Amino acid sequence: MRVGIVGASPGNGHPFSFSAIVNGFDDGAFAKSGWGVIHGYLKRQPPTAFGFEGVRITHAWTQDPGVTDRLCGACRIPSASPSLAELVDAVEAVIIARDDWETHFEMASVALAAGKPVFVDKPLTLDPSQLEVLAPHLEAGRLMTTSGLRYAAELDCLRGRQTGLGPLRLVEGVVLNELTRYGIHLLEAVAGLGLGSPRRITRLDTGHVSFLFHLDSGLPFTLHCLGPVAKTFSLHFFGENGHGQFDLHDNFTAFRRTLGEFFQMCQTGRPPIDPAQTRRLIHTLIRAPELAPGATVDLQDLG
Repeated sequence: MRVGIVGASPGNGHPFSFSAIVNGFDDGAFAKSGWGVIHGYLKRQPPTAFGFEGVRITHAWTQDPGVTDRLCGACRIPSASPSLAELVDAVEAVIIARDDWETHFEMASVALAAGKPVFVDKPLTLDPSQLEVLAPHLEAGRLMTTSGLRYAAELDCLRGRQTGLGPLRLVEGVVLNELTRYGIHLLEAVAGLGLGSPRRITRLDTGHVSFLFHLDSGLPFTLHCLGPVAKTFSLHFFGENGHGQFDLHDNFTAFRRTLGEFFQMCQTGRPPIDPAQTRRLIHTLIRAPELAPGATVDLQDLG
């Protein structure tokens, strides 16, 4: 399967990390890419961790030809496409690895109109009208969007309920920066454990941006977005028999699992994530920042 990678956006190295996970990487070229942190964790992986049988990223396009050339060199991508339209024509699936939601709708629409399955980095959109147009593609297994932390390896023991925590009573999350680009990571991680998405949101009155989410499972989930602090992606689970804190740092495994789910969707046409849950998470990102401290909004009517 020929896959095209589309990027990039400021401060976001996902085109480089995603492409390297699929294709492998050129050590010398990656060292010159400007993404030293990504290069570091790629070098710690064994050769067997790279690649997917029958899948190759063959084309890349970004709005900056210089970035495209560095991406192709670092990630062994043979073709730099001169335009998005030409990339879409040349491949069988498209990964939009930009994380600035304002660009997603237009780019995804080009690929979806051509009948190509698309992965879009989170958040898909913060525009309700765009979401309604894209929703049928989510439901038909033509479009996938998520944070990689939905599949975080650090949480595997919770997926198997092998922690000894007992029935959960509370989940607490702490993340750097703001809700829409960073808090969504932890919302997706919690949803990926089968705990659901928010049904009700209350804005908390703290010295930073924080919320109380009541999840489908009935659990309360408090999320604190601390603004410009050191890298922080932390979840704390409190159960009847104990508690455990999990810091989410294994980006390589999270991204690899995400890509695997997308490639499987391309083959089966089945959505890897409940489309209703994806829609509710996006509405959470839209509605929560509008709340004044102490205010509550109910999302039950979204299904």
